[in-house]
Amino acid sequence: MALPVMLKAALPAVPGVNQLPGIKKTGGALPDLVLERNDVLVERTAVERYAAVCGFPNRDVAPVPYLHMLAFPLHMQLMTDAKFPFPAIGSVHLENTITQHRPVAIGETVSLKLVADNLRDSTKGRAWDMNVTGTVGDEVVWESVSTYLRVGKGDKENGDPGMSLNAITAKGPVWRIPENIGRTYGAVSGDRNPIHLYPLTAKALGFPRHIAHGMWSKARCIAALENRLPDAVTVEVAFKKPIFLPGKAQFGAEQTATGYDFTLVNPKTGAPHLLGRTTAL
Repeated sequence: MALPVMLKAALPAVPGVNQLPGIKKTGGALPDLVLERNDVLVERTAVERYAAVCGFPNRDVAPVPYLHMLAFPLHMQLMTDAKFPFPAIGSVHLENTITQHRPVAIGETVSLKLVADNLRDSTKGRAWDMNVTGTVGDEVVWESVSTYLRVGKGDKENGDPGMSLNAITAKGPVWRIPENIGRTYGAVSGDRNPIHLYPLTAKALGFPRHIAHGMWSKARCIAALENRLPDAVTVEVAFKKPIFLPGKAQFGAEQTATGYDFTLVNPKTGAPHLLGRTTAL
């Protein structure tokens, strides 16, 4: 029987074990792999569980970021592959862009394809992109790009500056984020990274206590804007400082010529947890 995915993800971080063949990560080139999940049913009960955790209303279509959850097993499958050059645990999710070409209805079946590319030097290490395409039949309905970072020796002169997003003042509601949001989101998304679960598991990986998932915070912001977004839309975010649990975060949004700029910040210090933007297609 294959090792559970999270155990496979953790092994490269275990001293001694991480030097074994098939587990050791060399930091070399990205593998030339294409991973797929075909004909995944968008089920009402699963969508409603996700919507409840992230703040979306129940509708007859999936929320804009929902397909990321369906694609997450492909992210983990690739990053735990013996050919992948970096450990999954400890790789930082820096940025995420989702493009919804049209809403995906409850009851439709979606096929998802993932490839990794654009390995590059960044100011803090090595960055790369995980690209997902979602199709219904032959129609591309959804795409995403998740940029990850492996912290290490960086290139301060030629590093990738990342996406350029406007910093705005958060004047909206302050959200109380419960201690268990990492576990509840992990239960619906499958992302049970130990840094999100409990103080003890997070401390083992160098955090003072557990933190909210970046993709939960993005989804929560999209939910706050959901009734103002068009059916065809791109939503970009850059993840900044983590949200320690339990915690509070203040939301803010400003309308632009093409959509909205939005942010989520620490209500006491104003330090950003994420910066984002929506663009109508």
